[in-house]
Amino acid sequence: MKLNNKVALVTGGGTGIGRAVSLELARRGAAVVVNYSRSQAEAEETAQLIMNSGGRALALQADVSKESEVQSLVNAAVRHFGTVDLLVNNAGTTAHIPLPDLDAVTADIWDTLFAVNVKGMFHCARAAAPYMKRGAGAIVNLGSIAGLTGAGSSLPYAVSKAAVHGLTKSLAKALAPGIRVNCIIPGAVATRWWSGREAQMHSLAPNLPLERISTPEDIAEIICAVLEQEAMTGQLVTVDSGQTL
Repeated sequence: MKLNNKVALVTGGGTGIGRAVSLELARRGAAVVVNYSRSQAEAEETAQLIMNSGGRALALQADVSKESEVQSLVNAAVRHFGTVDLLVNNAGTTAHIPLPDLDAVTADIWDTLFAVNVKGMFHCARAAAPYMKRGAGAIVNLGSIAGLTGAGSSLPYAVSKAAVHGLTKSLAKALAPGIRVNCIIPGAVATRWWSGREAQMHSLAPNLPLERISTPEDIAEIICAVLEQEAMTGQLVTVDSGQTL
C-alpha cells in the first residue's frame, strides 16, 4: 500500500518494461503518467488499460533528450495530478554495432545515446525533484548489465549505461534526504529490443544459472519494490538470472 495514491511518471512507459511498470504501479494504487516519445498508440493503450481497471493514468509525449520537453511533461503531469512523487527513468535507446567495429561508432551515435540514456534521466530527475521535495520522493533509473560488463548492443550503449550507474549514485547524494535514487540493472529481458534476434535470446537462457530470460513483469515488480523501500538509496540492483554471477 506504500504506493497507493502516489503519482508516478514512467518514461518510455508504453512498451516493454515501461508498460509492465506502468501497469504494476497502477495495480499498487498509483496514478501513472505514461510518457512516450514515438510510441503514441502503445502509450495510450497502456493508459487505457489502467483506466479500464479503475485506475488513473495519462499518456503524455516528450523526448527526454530535450530539456524543454521534459519540463513541459512534468508541468502537464502536475497540472493533471497535482504533483509527481515517483519517477521511473526507463526511456532508452541503442545502436546495434559489433563491439570491435570502432570505426562504425560515429559522433552522432555517441551524442544520441548519451542525450537519451544519460542526460534524459538527469533532465527528468531535475524537473521532478522540486515536487518530490514536498514529501518522500523516489526515483529508479534503468541501467543494464552492459554497463557492468562493457559488452552489449554497442560500445556507446555499454558506456552510457555505466554512466547511468554513476548518475544514480551522484543523484542519490545530491537529492538526499528527501528523495531516494536507486538503479535496477536488468540482464536479458524478453522485449521488442530482441526483435529479429529471438533465437539468440532463447539460446542464451540455458547458459544462465537460473536458465530463464527475465520478463518485463519480473523487472517491474523489483522496480516497484525498490520504490517502496524507504531505507535504501544509491544502490545498483542487478536482476539478470545470474548472468553476471
